[in-house]
Amino acid sequence: MKLIGQKLSVERGEDLIFSDLSFNVSSGEALIIRGPNGAGKSTLLRAIANLLPLLSGELTVEDPDKEFGETEFPQLCHYLGHDNAMKPAMSVGENLVFWQKFAGQPHLDIEEALEMVGLSGLDSVPYAHLSTGQRRRIGIARLLVSYRPVWLLDEPTSGLDTPSQSQFEALMKVHLEDGGLIIAATHIPLDIGTFKELIFDGFVRETAP
Repeated sequence: MKLIGQKLSVERGEDLIFSDLSFNVSSGEALIIRGPNGAGKSTLLRAIANLLPLLSGELTVEDPDKEFGETEFPQLCHYLGHDNAMKPAMSVGENLVFWQKFAGQPHLDIEEALEMVGLSGLDSVPYAHLSTGQRRRIGIARLLVSYRPVWLLDEPTSGLDTPSQSQFEALMKVHLEDGGLIIAATHIPLDIGTFKELIFDGFVRETAP
């Protein structure tokens, strides 16, 4: 599978956030988005996830994952934003069961996903009782309970301590090795092997292997 963005532009209100942006990324590859705060990194991820409309340009998919048939591209994506998208009053397990049913394509069971993020045994704990780092790790577990080939990650290691960051980097490497695709906006270097890079610098956009 290959995702191609051609001459993308997005505006919010009357403000042009970015324009004439192009990139491509294929299965097994990561694209890291870098740039100053406010440059449009999060906006680009939300536009790819179809959470914001494009002003102009086109997103196309070549050779989509056959397992998903005619599924629209946003349904091939997991989006992990600044908010982990969990209900505070529900338990950890209840939240993950909801997302597994919502996303479809069950992958790991709940306890296995919790073990993978170092939170085994916390399925009955209310999400509201967790620390910031634990909440982020539950957000990561959401990526594991259902299979979607594209991970869209906005500051993915935010709130994580060094061991948890390394653990998540290892999970990202496995996802890429399995043919997944990652697009991540981050200020923090990620140890995930080779990657492409998209630099936001004013209205100049450059990609590099």
